[in-house]
Amino acid sequence: MTDMTATMAAVPATARRKQVRYKSPTVRGRLPVLILFLPPALLLFTLFVILPMGEAAWYSLYRWNGYGLPEHFVGFRNFEVLFNNAAFSQALINNGLIILVSVLLQVPLALWLAMMLAHRIAGVVAFRLIFFLPYVLADVAAGLIWRFVYDGDYGLVAALAGFFGAATPYVLADRGLAIYAVLAVIIWKYFGFHMMLFIAGLQAVDRSVLEAAEIDGATGWQKFRYVTLPLLGSTVRLSVFFAVIGSLQLFDLVMPLTGGGPSNSTQTMVTFLYTYGVTRMQVGLGSAVGVVLFVICVTLAFGYKRIFMRHD
Repeated sequence: MTDMTATMAAVPATARRKQVRYKSPTVRGRLPVLILFLPPALLLFTLFVILPMGEAAWYSLYRWNGYGLPEHFVGFRNFEVLFNNAAFSQALINNGLIILVSVLLQVPLALWLAMMLAHRIAGVVAFRLIFFLPYVLADVAAGLIWRFVYDGDYGLVAALAGFFGAATPYVLADRGLAIYAVLAVIIWKYFGFHMMLFIAGLQAVDRSVLEAAEIDGATGWQKFRYVTLPLLGSTVRLSVFFAVIGSLQLFDLVMPLTGGGPSNSTQTMVTFLYTYGVTRMQVGLGSAVGVVLFVICVTLAFGYKRIFMRHD
């Protein structure tokens, strides 16, 4: 026994680690998977993410209309024009407003409905389907439907105003009301997604913890505040993350609904990019918008994960 111990001690530690690493079945089983799946994923990511962002950054330094090769180098002039543009400033304000409404109204509404629909009661599946159905609907279709609803001549709003004898409001043509009409549609469209996230989280909560709190005399609010909400912490943080990133990338719903109007009052950063970069063929300016949007999204995503989701 002593001789064996001495022999093992004589073997260098690095050699033993190499021997263990070589015999590890985890490493041997993972290597073929990496060789098989990693190169295609890296190729697709490079082709559809890295290269387009690199091209956008390059085009943002030129005044270019999309025809031929970019030759008129202007440096950071496009960014200067961008941040001095009143429509882009309004788009930034609108994106910030959408984020606030999504976080302060949409997410709490989804959590409240999830608390009611997480229990197994009669008709709960039908109610879940009804509330989730708007999210399944295509964004463009939802925008067209609500454009008809808000129509001041033939829409549902006009019919209700006529029924009550009030003046017909042209909501989408009013510069002060259009953005609030868009916000209402955003809440209606996306709260069902967050509701289903919360329902999934609530179903994972241990019922015995809630029963123990009830035995200790906790009220409904106390159970929610001190038991349910802390256990839903990771789900809430994930929901807020989706709400923020989705608000920054909002496009499909706004274009058929208002097109960014009237007078650029409902522009978002992505609709502004489409309007100027594609419709008006100012590719250099549109690329500058893409670069700014990319920087904002990446900064918020990594900062949020670093600060709020580092333990999730």
